[in-house]
Amino acid sequence: METRWVGPDGYEVTSAMRGHRQVLRLRRHGEYVVDCFSVEELRAFVNLADLCEVISLPFGRRPSRPREEAFR
Repeated sequence: METRWVGPDGYEVTSAMRGHRQVLRLRRHGEYVVDCFSVEELRAFVNLADLCEVISLPFGRRPSRPREEAFR
């Protein structure tokens, strides 16, 4: 599962690999902006306090409920 952060004005940050290094990839409205090698470098492009982590929830799955007979 990919971790990503979104912010105002259509910004999105994901982790990616560039060569053998991990980078923070910044996109705006789905278009590539820049690959940053550090959080400090990313800070020059977007206010980090405005970013929110997106958490993907399982879709279409119901939580299994234990049968009542199992508790008797």
